[in-house]
Amino acid sequence: MSSQLEKLNNEIISCRKCPRLVEWREEMARVKRKAYKDEEYWGKPVPGFGDPKARILVVGLAPGAHGSNRTGRQFTGDASGGFLYPALHKAGFANQAKSESRGDGLILTDMYITASGRCAPPDNKPSPEELNNCQPFLERELEIINPKVIVCLGRIAFERILKIYDARKLVKQFGHGASYQLANGIWLLCSYHPSQQNTSTKKLTPVMFDEIWEQAKKLADWKS
Repeated sequence: MSSQLEKLNNEIISCRKCPRLVEWREEMARVKRKAYKDEEYWGKPVPGFGDPKARILVVGLAPGAHGSNRTGRQFTGDASGGFLYPALHKAGFANQAKSESRGDGLILTDMYITASGRCAPPDNKPSPEELNNCQPFLERELEIINPKVIVCLGRIAFERILKIYDARKLVKQFGHGASYQLANGIWLLCSYHPSQQNTSTKKLTPVMFDEIWEQAKKLADWKS
């Protein structure tokens, strides 16, 4: 299973299907943010990572220009990861609460983290066509991992999963904490995205986020 994911991740990293995103991610890697001017940016599509035998698959939106596009790992090096990983550590999915770089020793247990889009988009808004180009990567991850629970961080991830499973007629409402069982038995769990905009305005609080991961564990029959 891990060899299949390694092969897939190599394909993801070498992808250049979307000219706008290739130009943007590489420009951000050249220009850099002042705080990271001495760092070497990743500047490529960001693959998923985590436990190949995971029962829980987490799907985000896309890399941040100076977060994952810099570090090369999902939700690593930005405010979203700074909110996500402490919650995952508290819930028992991560061995540490920090996510600073690919080599910082972070290990996920029973969880794999990926995204709807793999390249940093301008204004954090990938186009429908760009998301469609990325969708086969997500489909293959789902086939390889075969999770029991999919946690969608944000509406875009939610709608992408519905499209993949042709469940848009079955499931229509996105809402924080809402859960649905798809026709194949997989549970779909919704959460607001841990973006700085959501967390700073208290649309998403630590208590609300903790409840999501406890709910995910119950749906996956997780035993600590």
